[in-house]
Amino acid sequence: MRLTLLPSCLGGVPYASLVATILCFSGVALFCGCGHVALTGTITILENHFSKIPADHAMLTDVIQLLQYVIYGLASFFFLYGIILLAEGFYTTSAVKELHSEFKTTICGRCISGMFVFLTYVLGVAWLGVFGFSAVPVFLFYNMWSTCAAMRSPTANLTDLDSICVDVRQYGIIPWSATPGKACGSTLGDICNTSEFYLSYHLFIVACAGAGATVIALIHFLMILSANWAYLKDASHMHAYQDIRMKEEQELHDITSRSKECLNSYT
Repeated sequence: MRLTLLPSCLGGVPYASLVATILCFSGVALFCGCGHVALTGTITILENHFSKIPADHAMLTDVIQLLQYVIYGLASFFFLYGIILLAEGFYTTSAVKELHSEFKTTICGRCISGMFVFLTYVLGVAWLGVFGFSAVPVFLFYNMWSTCAAMRSPTANLTDLDSICVDVRQYGIIPWSATPGKACGSTLGDICNTSEFYLSYHLFIVACAGAGATVIALIHFLMILSANWAYLKDASHMHAYQDIRMKEEQELHDITSRSKECLNSYT
C-alpha cells in the first residue's frame, strides 16, 4: 500500500518551485549574512584608518546601521514569501487536483495567482537594483586591493611608494573634511594586510553573488507563477465547458426518458 502511494506523493511535489525556493533562501541568506558582517568591517576600517574623528563619518555610520536593520527585514520577509510561493506551487500541482476530484478554480484563486506574478515581478526588478548596488563596495575594495597588489609586485619598479594613495573621500563615502581621508605607501599596504580588509572584501563578493542568486530565483519563480496562472485559467475554462456539457447531457437524457415514457403509455 505504501509503495503504491509513494509515486503519487512524489508526483505531488512541485520540484520547480522547490528548487526556486532553495535558491532564493540560499541567495538571501548569503546576501544578508555576509553583507551584515562586511558592513561592520567597513566601519572598523574607516574608523581606524580614514576617519579619526567620529563626527566626520557619523552619517555613514547611521546609514550602515539602517542598512543592517533593512537586512533583518529582508531576511524575514523573503523567508515567509518563499514559503508562500512554495505553498502556491503545491496548490497548483496536478497531483493535488487529482487527489481532490471536486477541485475547481475560483476567480479569487486566479486573482491571488495573478497578484503573486505582479509582486514577484516587482521584487525581481528591485533585486536587480540591489544586485547593482552590492557591486559598488566590491568595486571600491577591488581598487584598493589592486593598488596594494601593484605596490607589492616585483615588476612594478616603484621608487616612491608614498606617492601611491587611495583617497576614499573621492567616492563620497566620507566628507572632504575628514582626516586623514586617504592612505599612502606602507600605510596602505598595512590596511590591505589587515583581517578586516580581507574579510570584508571577500564577504562583499559573496553578498553580491547571493544577490545575483536571488535575482535568478525570482526570475525562476516568475516563470513558474506565470505558467501556474495560465494553467488555472485554462482549468477554469475546462470546468465551465464540462459543466455545460453535463447539463446538456442531462437535458438530453431527460428528453429521451420522457419520450420513452410517452411511447410506453401509447402502447
